[in-house]
Amino acid sequence: MSLLTITVFLPLAGGILLAFVRSSTVAGWINVGLSGLTLAASVALALGVLDSGAYAVPGFHLDAFNVYLVVLTALVGLTTGIFSRPYMAFIRLERGISAKRMRLYHSMYQGFMFTMLLALTTDNLGVLWVAVEGATLATVLLVSLYRTPESVEAAWKYFILCGVGIALALFGTVLVYFAAQHVLTDPAQGLIWTRLHQAAGRLDPAVMSIAFVFLLVGYGTKVGLVPLHNWLPDAHSEGPTPVSAVLSGLLLNVALYAVVRFKMLVDGSLAGTPKAAIAGHLMMGFGLLSFLVAGLFLHRQRDIKRLFSYSSIEHMGLMTFAFGIGGPLATFGALLHMLVHSLTKSAIFITVGHATHIAGTQAIDNIRGLIRTQPAVGWGLLIGVAAIAGFPPFGVFTSEFLLLSATMQSWPWLTVALLMGLAVAFAGLFRHLHPMVYSAAPDGQQAVRANMLPVALHLGLVLWLGLAVPPFLARWLDQATLLITGSRLL
Repeated sequence: MSLLTITVFLPLAGGILLAFVRSSTVAGWINVGLSGLTLAASVALALGVLDSGAYAVPGFHLDAFNVYLVVLTALVGLTTGIFSRPYMAFIRLERGISAKRMRLYHSMYQGFMFTMLLALTTDNLGVLWVAVEGATLATVLLVSLYRTPESVEAAWKYFILCGVGIALALFGTVLVYFAAQHVLTDPAQGLIWTRLHQAAGRLDPAVMSIAFVFLLVGYGTKVGLVPLHNWLPDAHSEGPTPVSAVLSGLLLNVALYAVVRFKMLVDGSLAGTPKAAIAGHLMMGFGLLSFLVAGLFLHRQRDIKRLFSYSSIEHMGLMTFAFGIGGPLATFGALLHMLVHSLTKSAIFITVGHATHIAGTQAIDNIRGLIRTQPAVGWGLLIGVAAIAGFPPFGVFTSEFLLLSATMQSWPWLTVALLMGLAVAFAGLFRHLHPMVYSAAPDGQQAVRANMLPVALHLGLVLWLGLAVPPFLARWLDQATLLITGSRLL
């Protein structure tokens, strides 16, 4: 059995197994064990890809771009699973969740991991679409786990909006297949990404341009790009906190990954034409709009999980904008930002889960004095927000500095808009953070059993990446930059 098979299909087998495990305690430990084995297999697989440059078997393709996202997905899946085990045990008692629904939770958690890893590793654009749709179905069941009217409404909104979006992405995929039929000798290879990438220069530019519009809108719905973002704050605020961590840390990355893969085909098709940069310009427009709108909405939030969901929209907009700019510097910065944002935001949501337990509510106005009630949680939230806001020396500062530098090189007049957006987002986060951490704790607020190890690990990695990107990771990201843009940064 190959490492690729273990990495991708172990979560699928685990999801089936967990559907029959009646003890939620045992299921929690199995969930952690499966996630640990998936991470170990993904690391071993990545080391081989890093040495050889690529790895391909029928139906699958790994290169520097997707393999680092595979490792990141497995890592966040493991650390969130470690947090999830005691957290969901507490939630089960607090909310009276039945054993049947707990089996559904653990099974769908591994099912979600399977769909994410399949989307990242498949070489077939049709399977990519199916995997992303499968992720939607798995997370709809997770978001509605509490069965409250609000959670069911959030799940339906998520299902309807993302269903419409993914339908548009399907039409875009069909158009790509149509363009491939006029170029490839074997029609059966019309959805194989590696074959399409080799023949991108011969694909019909008009068809590929239209296809990318549908693909950007479709997959952009999953990214959370404005104005297609309305599902995301509701899904985060009403679903279990571990689901918020993997949604922000993993699903948004995978959807953006799909957009970039298609952009590579469109760029190759339009190269040398007057509209050669149309895909990049569309991504820049949607990305900048999302970045600025989400920054403004941070100031209006009253629910702590909705607050950080808008922060996710802001950062996904920034990444989309950077990939739209293109070029080695912007692309390298966007790849690094995908990594540090995923680590930081999942750490923040884990901390938020503990904070809401301490306060007994998600309302920001009622979460007070965390650093006095439970210093580890208070400091975790403070450091996490400082990291996601771009404070040095954290890795988010490094990636945002690279993105600002790339903007000054290519679109200097947009630098002011980026700086203003960063300032607005910074103010929106810290105006809410200060009272939650430093104000007087209300009567009756008590410390809870909090596992801050995943938070410490994630924020430690983000700090390390801000101080010095290790050479192997820099080489990894540089290989991905070469694949996406055709030129290296380092």
